[in-house]
Amino acid sequence: MHFRDGVHSAFQSILSHKMRSLLTLTGIVIGVLAVVTMFSSVYALKALIKNNMENMGWNFSLIVTPGSDTPDNNNTNARSSIRRAKQSIPSLNYDDYEALRDNLVLKSIYGMIESSSLFRIGNKTRNVRLRATNTEYFRNKTYKIGQGRYFNDYENENSMAVAVLGYHFAQEYFPGKKPVGEYLQLGSHRFRIVGVLAADVLASGNGMNFNTWERKEDLKAVYVPLKYGARYLGTGGTVHQVYMQAASEDAYASLKKEARQLLLSRHNMYPNFSFMDVGDFLLSITNEIDKFMKKWNITLIAIASISLIVGGIGLFSTLLISIQERMSEIGIRKSIGATETDIFFYFIFEALALAFWGAVSGVFFAWLLITIIAKAIHFPLYLPIQGVVIGMGFSLLIGFASGVYPALKAARIDPIQAIYYHE
Repeated sequence: MHFRDGVHSAFQSILSHKMRSLLTLTGIVIGVLAVVTMFSSVYALKALIKNNMENMGWNFSLIVTPGSDTPDNNNTNARSSIRRAKQSIPSLNYDDYEALRDNLVLKSIYGMIESSSLFRIGNKTRNVRLRATNTEYFRNKTYKIGQGRYFNDYENENSMAVAVLGYHFAQEYFPGKKPVGEYLQLGSHRFRIVGVLAADVLASGNGMNFNTWERKEDLKAVYVPLKYGARYLGTGGTVHQVYMQAASEDAYASLKKEARQLLLSRHNMYPNFSFMDVGDFLLSITNEIDKFMKKWNITLIAIASISLIVGGIGLFSTLLISIQERMSEIGIRKSIGATETDIFFYFIFEALALAFWGAVSGVFFAWLLITIIAKAIHFPLYLPIQGVVIGMGFSLLIGFASGVYPALKAARIDPIQAIYYHE
């Protein structure tokens, strides 16, 4: 028997019983639809978590802070040498930040100096958070500019007294105004306002935000150039934190080692700095999320497969019924030379054809549903290739399994009895 003849016969049989074939396909369509949409939801959740981590600057990050990593030592001479080193070697400073920036391969880097200052408005005095940083901070945290601009490299290198206001600070103290170009007096410091940050795009968009409180506090602060802060905010040049972000997971593995070696060479081999492995922590969280998602995928597939199994039962019943209707056809085919193998494959091809068209229809309706949901929630959802492959593969497997017994039964029918079955 030729393959083409078997396929042609299968489709001819399907088209001659359109309503029955449509009802048979329903279970398979629903099963494939469930598998694909569930895969899509899981992938969308993983993408949402990953994108939020990237937007918040959390992934592959390493934070350097002042303070020794050297453990306590009971030896008196060792403690004395450590105290002398603390007195003679400067702490983490702006020059260290520049060395890290210029000598390491990084996706982004920014320094941070935390301070506070008094802000007098009317008869009231407020304590305002004043932060010195560079523009990579805003890009890393996805804080967009609402008015004016960020301070530029020239203003940073020349320690100019310019400021960018946080969105909530501007809303509270300059309601309904455009403060860009005005001057802001914070304690003994007088800054020219060059920009105002926009509202938080992560808080206003669709998705999950892991640190809403922290980001709200960020937008209540006033930001000035990092070099200005190192010179004039009373830290003696010390930078409180240096945030570094590697370009990838592989690059992150060597980033800490290279940063430590560079800082040790600049600090006479004395480690009066420490590292916070944010990247390692987040990588462990990401790995746990991936493991959970894999288990959840298995659970969802098992649930969705119930519909496919029900569809397979319907297909099994349809093929058994069709044997009775096609007795004369089976008898005639055998009488003109068709073997039991030929009859077997005729029915198997019909089962696989029904399963295939059910799977294709299920994928199409899944794509349609995913597109509608994505537009409704304003979040990108994708048709997962893995879900499509599993849905179609399992559907064909169910189709084959459902068709084996009816095909064997049809193949073993005596041709004489089949020809005179209706008489």
